[in-house]
Amino acid sequence: MVSSWRIVFFGTPAFALPSLKKLFEGPDEVIAVVTQPDREKGRGRKKSPSPVKERALEYGLIPLQPEKVKEDAFLETMKRFGPDLLVVVAFGQLLPGALLGIPRFGAVNVHASLLPLYRGAAPIARAILRGERVTGVTTMMMDEGMDTGDILAQTEIPIEREDNGETLQEKLSSLGGRLLAETVEKMKGGLIRPLPQDHSKATYAPPLKKEDGRIDWKRPAEEIHLQIRALNPWPAAFTRWNDRLVKIYRGEVRTEESRGAEGSVAWVGSDFIEVRTGSGSLLISEVQPEGKRRMNVRDFLSGHRIPIGTIFQ
Repeated sequence: MVSSWRIVFFGTPAFALPSLKKLFEGPDEVIAVVTQPDREKGRGRKKSPSPVKERALEYGLIPLQPEKVKEDAFLETMKRFGPDLLVVVAFGQLLPGALLGIPRFGAVNVHASLLPLYRGAAPIARAILRGERVTGVTTMMMDEGMDTGDILAQTEIPIEREDNGETLQEKLSSLGGRLLAETVEKMKGGLIRPLPQDHSKATYAPPLKKEDGRIDWKRPAEEIHLQIRALNPWPAAFTRWNDRLVKIYRGEVRTEESRGAEGSVAWVGSDFIEVRTGSGSLLISEVQPEGKRRMNVRDFLSGHRIPIGTIFQ
């Protein structure tokens, strides 16, 4: 049994940080970190480093940031490193076969779903959107497909009623770090047998777009509630009021039917705004008016008058 492997880590968002932390704290040597190039963010469009880049610098490593990992220059760099294993966690690019063939023991991916369910870029949000009751994390051997490699290990957790995209990501990222550490140790001891996925059961989780947040008030309140939870914090569910965009971050379902047009305000309380939907109504409790901060509805109502019958579009 080899006591220590030389590992190159590929990752970009905050979801990858617990996995990177586990590797740095473990018996193996992280010889390089690869992350996406700095991207423009915010109103000022200033270039910002990824969370993985910031953490790598704290660990004393200057990360590699190739525009495309399939470029010859990057492949040559990887060959010079001579890694035993690649670990990939929400990196953001598909790895070509020429790269996957470099490490002695292949490449392991940490994916935030119970594969073959929810292959793709947004498994956490898509699972909530579809009303799933459980989800989990999978470690798998990577091939050139999108999340199609053989499964190494899986663990599941319930999706609680109060979970949203942010809270569920935090749970799964921590779970992924622990599962990764266990997977690598078992691989080193020859204690894992990769299992092929049942591709006939695959479902997909395409990337989120801002337009996915637009609320259609003709849909049932339960579906809109799932949308609000799934898209919190990004891109956030939104509606329009007086030609202004209002993001909605929190609400509750009221199943009793009330008369009136979908999207119309049925009642205004001190801490909620009740909006009629295609079935039932939604009690909105946290919003963000365009150009303002996130706030609870009590604070929102202190500066805005919302009469009963107001239409959200």
